Amino acid sequence: MTSPERTERLILPGVLTAEQARQTVAGIAAGQREDGAIPWFRGHHLDPWDHVEAAMALDTAGEHDRAEAAYDWLARHQLPDGSWYAAYQDGDATAPTDRGRESNFCAYVAVGVWHHYLATGDEAFVERMWPVVTAAVEFVLELQQPGGQIGWKREDDGTPVTDALLTGSSSVHHALRCALALAEHREEPQPDWELAAGCLGHAIAHHPERFLDKSRYSMDWYYPVLGGAVTGQAGRDRLRERWDEFVVPGLGVRCVVPNPWVTGGESAELALALWAVGESDRALDVLRWIGHLRADNGMYWTGYVFTDEAVWPREQTTWTAGSVLLAVAALGGDEATVQVFGGERLPLGLAPDCC
Repeated sequence: MTSPERTERLILPGVLTAEQARQTVAGIAAGQREDGAIPWFRGHHLDPWDHVEAAMALDTAGEHDRAEAAYDWLARHQLPDGSWYAAYQDGDATAPTDRGRESNFCAYVAVGVWHHYLATGDEAFVERMWPVVTAAVEFVLELQQPGGQIGWKREDDGTPVTDALLTGSSSVHHALRCALALAEHREEPQPDWELAAGCLGHAIAHHPERFLDKSRYSMDWYYPVLGGAVTGQAGRDRLRERWDEFVVPGLGVRCVVPNPWVTGGESAELALALWAVGESDRALDVLRWIGHLRADNGMYWTGYVFTDEAVWPREQTTWTAGSVLLAVAALGGDEATVQVFGGERLPLGLAPDCC
């Protein structure tokens, strides 16, 4: 069981004590299957992106064996084309419930693997997971469009969906930069990945018309910053531009406007984006606000409908708790998390000539 000593790095005044962090980590661990899979909660589905998010949170608390088991689950169940299905019932690899293969879901393994290496220094782990990351990246880049954006997914029959999502492509951009960091560490240059990352970052920062219009969703607002395509003053300007639309002071961040629903995951991710562009005070405010979503068992409710004063849905997901721990770890200076989410601490890729 996680001890308070192992969660001292997750102390953040007004957000978490060491004992509260221990409770949250224990809640995520309780949701993990014996084979390493981390579904949203037991009985619900697993998707590869949220599985990685929860594994990264376990690493912030020193639960490295559990995190490694989560990555080993991905390695064992990677499909021949380098992908994973979008959803598995209760994390059962034999029971996929959505056979689409989403690009950002598949790319995110690179973020988790790099984070785990930085947290542990385990070279054998990198050696074992490098082929997994390589295959996943190659699958994703087959969906890159001429304008740099990444197509959303492949259908079960292999048909590519070329429409691109700004949030998903921003997450892929982050993953490509982590994959490039792994490549540099292994001294295995990947010039095609560098070009892909540069072209994708350019599209995210300068060509919103290349993506489906999902501007009602807060993720499309902050993910270009969180994914590292929009940094520094440009990132601060972007977050300030729509702050009053999405942020409900004292409660958190709306998932979608104009709905009166704040969510823990989006709020914690916004805090990470704010921290990445030097807005740590605002990030801390947001994390303190979502204390009202914390349940007695240390997990977090997904969201709150403030016009009805109602928790909804009545679920406590491993990935919501994971996003809170990652934001706290970044603000608290956990080195692995700082390096992975610090906007200027990863390879940038090559600036495109024609994208």
